[in-house]
Amino acid sequence: HIPLFFSRTAPVPSTDTNKETSADVGDFGAGIRKEASVGSGDGHKPCCGCLGRDTIANAAATVGPAVVNLAVPRGFQGLTVGKSMGSGTIIDPNGTILTCAHVVVDFQGLSSSSKGKVDVTLQDGRSFEGTVVNADLHSDIAIVKIKSKTLLPTAKLGSSSKLRPGEWVVAVGCPLSLQNTVTAGIVSCVDRKSSDLGLGGMQREFLQTDCAINTGNSGGPLVNIDGEVVGVNIMKVLAADGLGFSVPIDSVSKIIEHFKRSGRVVRPWLGLKMLDLNDMIAAQLKERDPTFPNVSTGVVVPMVTPGSPGERAGFRPGDVVIEFEGRPVGSIKEIIEIMGDKVGKPLKAVVKRANDISLILTVIPEEANPNI
Repeated sequence: HIPLFFSRTAPVPSTDTNKETSADVGDFGAGIRKEASVGSGDGHKPCCGCLGRDTIANAAATVGPAVVNLAVPRGFQGLTVGKSMGSGTIIDPNGTILTCAHVVVDFQGLSSSSKGKVDVTLQDGRSFEGTVVNADLHSDIAIVKIKSKTLLPTAKLGSSSKLRPGEWVVAVGCPLSLQNTVTAGIVSCVDRKSSDLGLGGMQREFLQTDCAINTGNSGGPLVNIDGEVVGVNIMKVLAADGLGFSVPIDSVSKIIEHFKRSGRVVRPWLGLKMLDLNDMIAAQLKERDPTFPNVSTGVVVPMVTPGSPGERAGFRPGDVVIEFEGRPVGSIKEIIEIMGDKVGKPLKAVVKRANDISLILTVIPEEANPNI
């Protein structure tokens, strides 16, 4: 069940293309280093590490020329009934645009009358016809391509792994106009899980910020104060102010690599529900069941899907994975990174079971259903 208080920030089609309504969700930096002037025009030297009056403006100006407006005609029973509006970011000078899948792909049960074509407008007023070349509905990330006779302005991709709660970030988008809109705030949480938000399907992680994300800003960049893209804005909470979510750019970069390699995102599936283990959880599980293995780090398997690769490999509820492919693991993220896109390849896991029984299991991942 998906809560209705979340909204994709691209609007649903309407009969009036000048109006927008929020669409319900259908279901992935650096510190302050910029030198800023102290005061305005007082001749003082910049204060290293200070957040100055131009810091946010400079970050927005750095990424602004690469932020584009996207418009996709939407149809119902063969009739065009409006446009879905969103934003995107040019990430290479030859016209590759990063955006959200729900901006350019049908999520509302209405057919797209564009047949994969997108109207793209740059900040300088130039317009192009773009083509959707890749889209991953699970992560809500898509790639649009445009052709230009001249090189286009681009945004630099940063890193989201180094972001910390409290760091300044800027959200940029192009809703309904050529002029970029800019909002600023801080990172509220760096690893907000999809399960925390009541979103079903495979586990995903988001950046949570208090930047105001306006309707039509889906697909626009979240940038640090150096103007580097650290996330892709994806949704907001309708019932609360200061709750916006973005796909971390490190996750997006991996998706882009999948697109280049396979034309789609390949996700191995084990059929195991997993939970990161720590001292507190281990102590609680040991209290409930004295036979729980004497481990304080690893990944607990509370549930095994019947008929899954995990069940065929011999996994049981209560197992704790302490090594995967010869590497010690303490989190689900590490297991996912080790698996990569290894579908159909045997992988070895060292497991601790009740009464401290140790065993090695060999599991062969299957490709996950992309519609899950």
